[in-house]
Amino acid sequence: MTLETAFNASIENTFTSQRQTRRARRDETVDLRKARLLRLREVIVAHIDDIEQALFEDLRKTPTGGKSGEIASVLGDIDTAVAHLADWMAVKPVPSSPYLPNTAAHILYEPRGNVLLLGAWNFPFALVMAPLVPIIAAGNSAIIKPNELTPATSRVVAKLIAEAFNPNDVAVFEGGIEVAERLQELPFDHVFFTGSPAVGKRVMAAAARHLSSVTLELGGKCPAIIGPDVELLQAAAKVVGGRFNNSGQLCLSVDHAWIPRNDAQAFGEKVKAMVAHQFYENGQLQLEKQPRIVNERNFDRVLGYINDALERGARILCGGQSDRETLTIHPTVLVDVPRDARIMQEEIFGPVLPILAYDELDEVLEHIDGNGKPLAMYVFSDDENFVERTLHGSSSGGVTINHVMMHYVEKNLPFGGVNGSGMGRYHGHAGFLELSNARSVLTQGKPSA
Repeated sequence: MTLETAFNASIENTFTSQRQTRRARRDETVDLRKARLLRLREVIVAHIDDIEQALFEDLRKTPTGGKSGEIASVLGDIDTAVAHLADWMAVKPVPSSPYLPNTAAHILYEPRGNVLLLGAWNFPFALVMAPLVPIIAAGNSAIIKPNELTPATSRVVAKLIAEAFNPNDVAVFEGGIEVAERLQELPFDHVFFTGSPAVGKRVMAAAARHLSSVTLELGGKCPAIIGPDVELLQAAAKVVGGRFNNSGQLCLSVDHAWIPRNDAQAFGEKVKAMVAHQFYENGQLQLEKQPRIVNERNFDRVLGYINDALERGARILCGGQSDRETLTIHPTVLVDVPRDARIMQEEIFGPVLPILAYDELDEVLEHIDGNGKPLAMYVFSDDENFVERTLHGSSSGGVTINHVMMHYVEKNLPFGGVNGSGMGRYHGHAGFLELSNARSVLTQGKPSA
């Protein structure tokens, strides 16, 4: 038996063993699911140093960035689930309709079953563990395939899962694309994927062969729209943080910023000043604040966007430097960017911020509407009319007003995209519902005497 054959047999055996537990999982107690979640929390806390080291090795994420951006959010997800799980799992009575006399109706939340969880590379720990929380809370089993572009974190994830769970509950298989493809040949009940829209289409097509349900957390070009009434320095600080955090390798990153034409020059100068303040010291880029680009392919892709924009007439307001040896691209701000430049057609997923001037809000909304529904929008204004016009004139997975990404942090809000930016919702109760089958039950009583 070859190693490949043995590996495939291990995948199939694990899948089969998990599948044989499906009936028993429907009768699990609240306490048992809580115990699994608390065991996961215990193992994560015990291995924080290992997680941080792996994130630094893979992406040059510092301990502070790894702890706040990846670990703390997962621990918060676990705490929320443990606190509310009894209520989430409870049978929900439903009022009977008047045309169905002498009946009783309720909703029973049961696990979907076997779940395939395909991780992402940009937050390789959080974007495995955060979806795993509702998977466990809803009573499912899971097979996890971490992303191969972050091998150190993949190894740590495999180590933690093996320490926390019986493989009949949760198991990990590491490897490249061929492992993901082999896993997708199996008839999972549900597939949870975080990544690009292009790969998301392939995941959805593979799931369709088995009529598996899917959760797709994708991306898109998330715009910041600054209104004419905004204090520019505060908006600039938030936009800069929201664009260049994790070197822009974040599905929720500010992709580009719209500013009224009369304020464009002043806003650009404040953005430039905030980039210098947040990421440089004595004129030197602080590498500990700027994780590396994940690989050379993405390094070249982002530089290609910059060069294409420059060839079409854009100007660099600040940044533009790069270092192939360290896979570093300096925070770069572009102005006078043509709307047909590649950087305005494709998700940047890198440390580049185009600033676009607008005359009327409608032209901004028309552009957004013509380029797919983004995962998020960021609207800066205290003018209720401006905000309402923006909300009603657009569609996106979520919105944060007068800040960036904060709707993701709020555990009581569902998180997800629309069409090209994703489908399905998770976080908090929404995640439990996403990973559950809401089973409708109606009981017909005996006829009245």
